[in-house]
Amino acid sequence: MAREIAVYLDEHGLTEVFGEPGRVRVYRRRQKTWAAERETDFKLAVEGGLKGLRRQLAELVSFLGECRTIVVRSIAGVPYYELEKAGCNIWEQDGEPLAYLEEVWAGEEREREAKNTPAPATVPLGPTERAPGEYFISLKDIQARNAGITTKHVLQPFLRRGRFTVLEVVCDHLPPWMELDLESGVFTWTSEKVGERETRIFIRNDRVGVRGNGEAFAGQGGICC
Repeated sequence: MAREIAVYLDEHGLTEVFGEPGRVRVYRRRQKTWAAERETDFKLAVEGGLKGLRRQLAELVSFLGECRTIVVRSIAGVPYYELEKAGCNIWEQDGEPLAYLEEVWAGEEREREAKNTPAPATVPLGPTERAPGEYFISLKDIQARNAGITTKHVLQPFLRRGRFTVLEVVCDHLPPWMELDLESGVFTWTSEKVGERETRIFIRNDRVGVRGNGEAFAGQGGICC
């Protein structure tokens, strides 16, 4: 993997919201020291429609080369989806890059190690069934006990399989990838803020039912189980 991190910057050299006019600067790590390697101006031209946005983002990915780590102040919608689809890991940080690049790099290292290290069998890394078809997961607890584990790694395969009727998720905030998946129209969902650092999300899968033996099954036009 390339020892590079790309940062989206404003005119003052601080992390910028992706979509605002700015520039992409790629930093390279050499002996724990970060230095700018290359950069390019970047501005999303929304008037080109979805096709134009995708073309611009493909050009950006080409500019990044082997670099697949991007830091922005915030990002959402089509840009997030397209960059993620291209294999980019996206981090949200504020401020001057040299203040956080080593932290982001350490986070990337933890994620790579976590993917290659099986978790202990005693620590559940997925939703637990509380009643037939009804599941619960606390992303907060899992991340606290398993450094480097990402919410997407833990939960997205479960959502894609769709073998549930109701799923309750406890987390700090709604992850951008999950919001995109939920807006696909497959599920209905609600969320409520429980405290300053806790949100509960209730996801309902109306296309799946539960038989008398507790086995989930797909309804008409539903997801194959």
